[in-house]
Amino acid sequence: MPFIANSDADRAAMLARIGVSSVEELFGDIPEARRFPKLDLGEPLAELEVTREIESMAAKNLSASACAWFLGAGAYNHFIPAVVPALASRGEFLTAYTPYQPEVSQGTLQAIFEYQSMAAALLGMEVVNASHYDGATALAEAVLMAYNNGGGRRRILLPADLHPEYKEVIRTYFAAFDTKIEEYTGEPGKATLDDATCCLVAAYPDFSGEIHDLKAAADAAHAAGALFIVHADPIMCAVLKSPGELGADIVTAEGQALGNAMNYGGPFLGMMGVSSKLVRKLPGRIAGEARDHEGRRGFVLTLTAREQHIRREKAVSNICSNQGLVMLQTCIYLAAMGKTGLRTVAELCWNKAHYAASRIAALPGFKVETGNFFKEFTVRTPVPAGSLAEKLSRRGVVPGLPLSRYYPSRDRELLVCVTEMNTKAQIDLLVESLKEAAK
Repeated sequence: MPFIANSDADRAAMLARIGVSSVEELFGDIPEARRFPKLDLGEPLAELEVTREIESMAAKNLSASACAWFLGAGAYNHFIPAVVPALASRGEFLTAYTPYQPEVSQGTLQAIFEYQSMAAALLGMEVVNASHYDGATALAEAVLMAYNNGGGRRRILLPADLHPEYKEVIRTYFAAFDTKIEEYTGEPGKATLDDATCCLVAAYPDFSGEIHDLKAAADAAHAAGALFIVHADPIMCAVLKSPGELGADIVTAEGQALGNAMNYGGPFLGMMGVSSKLVRKLPGRIAGEARDHEGRRGFVLTLTAREQHIRREKAVSNICSNQGLVMLQTCIYLAAMGKTGLRTVAELCWNKAHYAASRIAALPGFKVETGNFFKEFTVRTPVPAGSLAEKLSRRGVVPGLPLSRYYPSRDRELLVCVTEMNTKAQIDLLVESLKEAAK
C-alpha cells in the first residue's frame, strides 16, 4: 500500500484503545537518548519530486526483460502467465497468512492442498509440505531431518559442485552441531559412504549444470543405511524422471521458476517432498482433504509440526515458514500450465540451451565444459569471464555468471543459462558478442 492516511482522530482513537494518551507515552519505555535520533535528511521534497528521484534511481537497474538475459545460478527468468498475478493479487489471498481456523480458511487451505498435490506429482514424492523460505533453506532443513533421523549418525555428504550459497546455509545450520560435513566430487553414486553417514545429498543438476545418475546414488545410500536427498530443478522434472522415481527419500527444490518473478532475489519458495515413512519428521504444514458428517468436502491442517502450533521443544523446526503467497503463485502456475504446458517449457529450455552450447563451442578459444545438461552449462573462455561479462553488459547482453564470483581460481569460466524466454536472435547475439569481445 503506497499511502496510509491516518488522521489525528485515527491516531487518537488507536492510542485510547491501547490505554496511552500520546505517541510520546507509547514510546516511553525506549531510553530517551535513543528515542528521537537526528537524521541527516535534506530539505523536504514534494511528492512529484520524490517520484521523479526514485524513478531516476530505478532506471539505473538492468531488467531481464530489457536485454538478452542468460544469467541463472539459482534465480531463473521464466515466463509467467498473466493469470498468475491476476489471481494471486486478489485481496482474499494477499491478507490471508496462517489458516489457524479451517472453517474460515477454506480457500487458503484448498490452495495449499492443490499445491501439495501437484508438487508431489512433479517431484515424484508421496508428501509435499507448504513450505520453506527458499531452496537453500529447504535443503538445509532436509539435511537436518536426515541428521535427526540418523540415530547418532553424524556424517553429511554434500556434492562439491552444489551451489556455494546453499553449502554456506547448510554449514550455518550445523555450526552448533557435532557433525562432520564432507564434500565429494563427481558422480554421487561413487561417493564413499559408511555406517556413520546420515545422508548423501545430490544436485539434479549440479551448480555447473551437469546431470548425474541418481539411481546408482540412491542404491548406494540405501545400502549404507543413509537417506538420499536430492535438490532438483522442478522445471527439469517435467521432462526427465523425477528424483522420487529414481529413489530419493527427500526432494527439495527452488520454486521461484514456477510462476514467480526474480524480484531482485526474493521472496522465493522452498519446496520439500518426502516418502511417507518420513512424514512425521517433515517440517512445515500439510493440508488435507476431509468430509464432514454430511459428507461435504472440506480442507484441514492435517499435520503442523512447527513451533507456532506445538510446544517449541517438540517442533521439528523452529524457523520453517509457509511462504503462502509465493506458494499460491506456484499453485496457479502449475494449474495453468498443466502437464503439457510444463513439458513444453522444459523442452524449449533443453533445445535452446543445447543450440546455444553448440554455437558457443564452435567459437575459437571457447569450450563447453558441461556434458549432460538441461538449461545451464559451463563455458571455458579464452579471456577472463568477468571482463567478457562487463563488456557484453554494456551492449545489453548479460552472458551468464562468471564463476570467479565464488571460485577466484575459475576466472575463465562462465555459467550460461538459457530458458524458454531466450529467442534464437538473442542466442545468436550472445554468440556473436562473445566472439567479438574475446578478440
